[in-house]
Amino acid sequence: MNINKINIGNLFLVTAIIMLLIGISFGLLAAFIYIYPDFLKDQLGFVALRPLHVSSALFWIILGATGCVYNGLRVVTKQNVTNKIAITQWILWIVAIVGIFISYFTHHFGGREYWEFNPIWALPIAIAWILFLSNFYSHITQVKKWPVYMWMWLTGVTFFLFIFIENYLWLFPYFREHFITDMTIQWKVSGSLVGSWNQMIYGTAFFLMDRITKTKNVGKNNLAFAMYFLGLFNLMFNWGHHVYTLPTEKYIRYVGYFVSMTEWIIFIKIFFDWKSTVNTIQKHYHYFPYKFLMASDIWVFLNLFGGILMSIPAINIYTHGTHVTVAHSMGTTIGINSMILLAACFEFLKPNIKNDTKSFNSLNIIFWFLQGFLLIFWVALNIAGIKKGLWQMSEQQISYSKMMESLHPYFIVFIIAGIGLIASFITIASKLLKNVSKNIINN
Repeated sequence: MNINKINIGNLFLVTAIIMLLIGISFGLLAAFIYIYPDFLKDQLGFVALRPLHVSSALFWIILGATGCVYNGLRVVTKQNVTNKIAITQWILWIVAIVGIFISYFTHHFGGREYWEFNPIWALPIAIAWILFLSNFYSHITQVKKWPVYMWMWLTGVTFFLFIFIENYLWLFPYFREHFITDMTIQWKVSGSLVGSWNQMIYGTAFFLMDRITKTKNVGKNNLAFAMYFLGLFNLMFNWGHHVYTLPTEKYIRYVGYFVSMTEWIIFIKIFFDWKSTVNTIQKHYHYFPYKFLMASDIWVFLNLFGGILMSIPAINIYTHGTHVTVAHSMGTTIGINSMILLAACFEFLKPNIKNDTKSFNSLNIIFWFLQGFLLIFWVALNIAGIKKGLWQMSEQQISYSKMMESLHPYFIVFIIAGIGLIASFITIASKLLKNVSKNIINN
């Protein structure tokens, strides 16, 4: 096979979709343990299922963002990226993913939160990202006037490498042996890494808006750049609210709180822009990439409101380490990032639904099922988290086992909703992967 005929962006998107399906499957298995503590206890147990789910979800987001950047870069520069470098990058990711999964299945851990695999498997990921950087930089210089999404891609790709390296500072005794410093770095990294891939994914959203409206106004207006700089500001400093509970310097908490509160600007903008989007919704509603972007906008509204509340110290002490945090993560990963990535998948993989009324109608129903199940999932986790937070701060606590037993109804609801989510994602993914070879190989 001539590797120059491979659409590398679509190859990454297809790989990402597979990781999504794997991730939600492990997530459902892990969820059952909340109700049946002995479920798969002798085979994997929650200790392995949780990182299998989390890592798969992370890879869906990161690989999906990579595919979006490659596809967007090809459209903007009107040239293919260097495929030898890109294919090597993809192979390194596959090696890392296989190694990480084997580590989890054999219970060979050694990492930290969200990156719990043996650090040796971080090496191919780091090398793959360096190759990505070199490929990206070699092509962006050809574009003279950059739209906002080019700056966002550049920011996300660059920051990810630096933050990923920072994520492994604990390998050095100086950081590992100082508990507060170690925890501060780890929690800081968790927030900043999200900010880096958000730049790539939100940049893709701006790119898709330009494509859908067939204009270049979205990516070059002053408001878009203002929002970009606000996002960059949050990427660098928003992590401060993650360390409220650590005995760090007070100024870190003050800066974190101030930066978190700037997110109200985004929240208020979304609120006031809502009325003006009605006409746009009516115009592009039939187009699936736009439908998923519309859904992500709603989830930004819901999740940002929750995130802002969690950034308030008086509320944070109740929500920290509860299912409210899980709900926020799920709302961000599924409601925002996944909806944008699915919009990109429909745009770039181009499933054949335009001339098939039956297929279009069934997919439209699945789209709304997905949103409904996700809302139930999110609400159930939030209620469970609020109840646990109140228990944590109560002076007259019942036992932990009784508290968890009281949460069972909410766990049952979110498991049922989780099954609905999986069914919806499988249906959508099967449509996207139907003509997979045609999507990856350029004729």
